[in-house]
Amino acid sequence: MNAELCKKALEKVGNPNILINLVARRVRQLNAGVGPLGRPLISDGQNLEPVDIALREIAEGKIGWELPEPVELVQPVPKKRKRR
Repeated sequence: MNAELCKKALEKVGNPNILINLVARRVRQLNAGVGPLGRPLISDGQNLEPVDIALREIAEGKIGWELPEPVELVQPVPKKRKRR
């Protein structure tokens, strides 16, 4: 894994945990090699390992991602029971 590519990709993503998940998912797609997602999105990635290809794709902005909107959790109100 190229440290320089890792730094550039981390600057793009901002969160190391998200970067790890993005790279892992992309490496799985590249290793599967099925369909259009199995091919590198960069032109000169022939001699690179899948991890380096994924990092380079992220650093060049070829892969996008979205974070879900935070949802505020609400404590449920207990129902009142009727007396008999």
